[in-house]
Amino acid sequence: MLFDVAIIGAGPAGMQAACDLRARDLSVIVLDEQPAPGGQIWRGVERNCQPGSQLAQGLGAEYRQGADVTRAFRASGVDYRPLSRVWQIEENGEEADEQGWQVFVTREGQAEVVEARRVLLAIGAQERPAPFPGWTHPGVMTVGAAQILLKSGGLLPEGPVWICGAGPLPLLYAHQLRKLGGQVAGFLDTAPRDTLRRGLPHLNGALRDWKSLAKGFGWQAGMRLSGLRRETGVTQLRAEGGTHLERIRWQTPEGEKAAPAGVLLIHEGLVPSVHPTLSLQCEHSWSDAQQSLRPVLDAWGETTRRGLFVAGDAAGIDGAKAALAKGALAALGIARSLDVLSDATSQQARMAGDRALSKARAARPLLDSLYPAPERKISDDTIVCRCEELTAGQIRAAARRGAADPNRVKAETRAGMGPCQGRQCGYTIARLIAEAHDMPRSEVGFHNIRPPLKPVSLGELASLGKAKA
Repeated sequence: MLFDVAIIGAGPAGMQAACDLRARDLSVIVLDEQPAPGGQIWRGVERNCQPGSQLAQGLGAEYRQGADVTRAFRASGVDYRPLSRVWQIEENGEEADEQGWQVFVTREGQAEVVEARRVLLAIGAQERPAPFPGWTHPGVMTVGAAQILLKSGGLLPEGPVWICGAGPLPLLYAHQLRKLGGQVAGFLDTAPRDTLRRGLPHLNGALRDWKSLAKGFGWQAGMRLSGLRRETGVTQLRAEGGTHLERIRWQTPEGEKAAPAGVLLIHEGLVPSVHPTLSLQCEHSWSDAQQSLRPVLDAWGETTRRGLFVAGDAAGIDGAKAALAKGALAALGIARSLDVLSDATSQQARMAGDRALSKARAARPLLDSLYPAPERKISDDTIVCRCEELTAGQIRAAARRGAADPNRVKAETRAGMGPCQGRQCGYTIARLIAEAHDMPRSEVGFHNIRPPLKPVSLGELASLGKAKA
């Protein structure tokens, strides 16, 4: 069957786009790697928002709002396929103008090909890799991973629990833990101490979304009122122990400090998931504000590859409300490209969508200035590529031996060749290359992404045959 649209990802952007496209009688298939819709922000929302759920109350009102979007998504008539792992996307051969795209996917051990006239990538974001000495110890994980455990199974970490990093997510998670009865030993804030100076130029614009600002200030005030230990200006974090995490050390302007720790949760911001668009050789631009790549998109969310659209945080980190607006705009663009909407009608609808998106991302310049990507030096003995167990020193040495080319370093060291394909080391390696050659990070680029996008077994390849969805 040839679908009008294949959407990859069922987070806020994917669900909103699916609902809008189905309202225009387009055939839509949604391929989602998760067992239920919601994405990371609304993970488990259907199960957790049952009447009387204490977990949903602890996760907050914004989380509970996801239940309404999910219900509309379920009722839209979309062909939803959870637990589907997309491992390759290709133009559909010589008939690309008519047939569009092929999406290769594995579900329940069976590989198949989904054909669609248009593809929308709504694959969200990932946490920025932030290697430091000892980050591979059992007991060290990201705040996002801890949230997965919380939303998927109601699991709270047992201590001593430390949270380290910067940005809204660590503050939100600390707030959620306290509401649900969890214990936090301390919060290590890695944001620069001059955040007020950095943020002032963007404050007026951010006030358009004053409710979000008030919520963030409330999380910080709650932290202070609870008596939670908070260290600011934190640098040079180290995790120490034998078979598991036992203690942490860090530096502040007042000197070195240490504390026992059983769990350390790290977060240094988010970056868009760009592996599929890099693999398809779409044009990308460098965001100085977010220190990351993002696909170049037109006003409708279409990439430089005809018929391939991107929405949500995969198009740039802006949050859940903006993801909904981006999903709606991408749906307009797709419907327009399929001649379901006239140009005049779609342009008028887009004006309202642009206003909604502008308001939803009003606070983003302020947040980007308050919580910049970390630039602290990475010691030579720190592992940066976990798949191949390569240290920063090995990457620096390889970078100095040749051109400022991530592909050359990849070929020499195997950095980025493991199962994650550089998702956990790519930005760090590019940063080390830029450092070795004394050049701007924006000029280094990223290593080539080769298929498959996700690991696929020989058995799954053998099952592909000529099967089509």
